[in-house]
Amino acid sequence: MLKILTMRKGVTLVELVVTVTILTVLASVVMPLAQMTSRRTKELELKRNLRIIRTALDDFKKSYDKAIDEKKILPSMNKSGLPETLNVLVEGYDFGGMYPVKKKFLRRIPVDPFNPPRGKEEPKWGLRSYNDKPDSTSWGGEDVYDVYSLNEGTAIDGTKYKEW
Repeated sequence: MLKILTMRKGVTLVELVVTVTILTVLASVVMPLAQMTSRRTKELELKRNLRIIRTALDDFKKSYDKAIDEKKILPSMNKSGLPETLNVLVEGYDFGGMYPVKKKFLRRIPVDPFNPPRGKEEPKWGLRSYNDKPDSTSWGGEDVYDVYSLNEGTAIDGTKYKEW
């Protein structure tokens, strides 16, 4: 009798069902955690990219004001001292010879992780000019004062991505 029990090979249906049930329960716990981690990572990247662009805009404005103070360029009544587009931050700007070459503020325009470009498109951001209202969703076009995400979603903390 003992010999017959030890010759048995394979698993029973009950063992297989128990194993699959345990794996299903583990997967149902791990999947939401993985999705939350992915979303949190994108949110951190969005905050970082907004900070990078906004810092570059502030640095541009400081350089522009310094060039006016040093009389390298003439002040203009209709110019706020901010770049006309985000591409100016990448391509560089000549502040009247204040720097030996065009001063660049970004190597490339950071990407909105919730609104990534397709193919060879440039990164898309919502833009506000100096004369726009703080919550404006249309760009005045004369300069770039602020950027925001075009994503309509809600963050983990309950705020809208567009409001960051």
